[in-house]
Amino acid sequence: MKSILVVSASSDVYAGVRSWFPEGYRVDRADEQDTAVRLLRDAPYGVLLIDVDRLGGSLPDDDFRGVLQPFWRVRPAVEIILMTPQECAREGKLAARAGVTRCLTHPIDPREGKLAVENAFRSLLVPSEAEDPLDRFWQADSLEVVRTRSPLMQEVYDKLRSVASTRSTVLLTGETGTGKGVLARLIHRHSNRKHERLVSIHCGAIPDTLVESELFGHEKGAFTGAVRRRAGKFETARGGTIFLDEVGTITEAAQVKLLQVLHEGMYYRVGGEDPVQADVRVLAATNSDLEALCEAGRFRRDLYYRLNVFPVAIPPLRERTEDIPYFIDVFLTRLERLNGKGIQGVDPAVVEAFKAYPWPGNIRELENLIERAYILETSSVLSSQSIPAEVMESCANRGMGPASGNDATLAEVRRRCVEEVERAYLRDLLARHTGKMKNAAATAGISPRQLYKLMHKYGLRKESFRRNSSNLPTG
Repeated sequence: MKSILVVSASSDVYAGVRSWFPEGYRVDRADEQDTAVRLLRDAPYGVLLIDVDRLGGSLPDDDFRGVLQPFWRVRPAVEIILMTPQECAREGKLAARAGVTRCLTHPIDPREGKLAVENAFRSLLVPSEAEDPLDRFWQADSLEVVRTRSPLMQEVYDKLRSVASTRSTVLLTGETGTGKGVLARLIHRHSNRKHERLVSIHCGAIPDTLVESELFGHEKGAFTGAVRRRAGKFETARGGTIFLDEVGTITEAAQVKLLQVLHEGMYYRVGGEDPVQADVRVLAATNSDLEALCEAGRFRRDLYYRLNVFPVAIPPLRERTEDIPYFIDVFLTRLERLNGKGIQGVDPAVVEAFKAYPWPGNIRELENLIERAYILETSSVLSSQSIPAEVMESCANRGMGPASGNDATLAEVRRRCVEEVERAYLRDLLARHTGKMKNAAATAGISPRQLYKLMHKYGLRKESFRRNSSNLPTG
């Protein structure tokens, strides 16, 4: 169900928004900004409708970004619609520059308001949702996560959709930084236990001597320093889900107890004699080869079989490069909403270099690199000057740029690589827009005049691309 949060002191405004959507939508209300932030933190609202007078304090003279950041910090993907009095048109323009989806003026026309909200939700949707009704399974707050152009990741999401509502144990495998924790939260959010707690624990971060106590709790006097009974993570997660990250690192004694939980649905606290029922769903993840650990005698094979009920292998970023432009957009949007430097795009040459780079740290490395580049960038577009040289060189190293020759300088190789990428980008851009300069320039984020200059540089003519758009390739 799509969720809307109305932030207004007026019950009439709230009632009006509810009347726009008599069914199929959840509409809640908050009186103040602090209440709205708390509700956003606890519930997956997709759209926030807020009266300008609820933003608190005196509004800034030149930018709304500061007063909007508390909402985006707790839910970066939320779409914000500002409601203002007729005399506050200036505030509406400032808010739009800060990233507000749309501004509505009181009294709000019901048709206009409903359309604004529907368009805001539409901007949250993944591209495949319009093509595959099954993707409507995903909740609004999950759409940013499941958006993908990669067939490999689509298979992963298909598996997660199938297993989410069951009680089955899921084993997520993949390299560090591929998003195993994110997918564990996705499974829980779409499970029958979604209203209960998800308890996550990184097993590799716990000292071996404390693993059993941390997971299963202990009784008073069980060991030196155990001055009272302590509940473990399995007890804390009762009724909900527990996520065991890097499960391959737990000790042999903890493996025995975990096997008991999965096999018998019960366990004993350290030093305890009374069994504790384990009403909890287990999700586990590892970047290790558990099969190899079993062969080496470092992991119990019977536990491996219990964990491996429903295995899901997550591909590394280098095998799903189709999604790199999307990740760039997501990370850049978040940074811009929080910092407001006015960086709105990425140089196409940077995108191509990213696709060639092997990403040993996967999505986490990409996110960190984008943040670093964002801090360094001084223009409105992330350029190659803000990207580490070893990343940009990957474009030439994999043959994605023209042959350099042994006596070419690094600057020359970079220039040739950029030119080849720009030429290919412009040809694809003009073909998709069938030579329509205004539309092509808008998509590229440049002016028609700038587009003409680039076309002249690369010898491209708009007439060459004016053909029936039905002949263009799709996808």
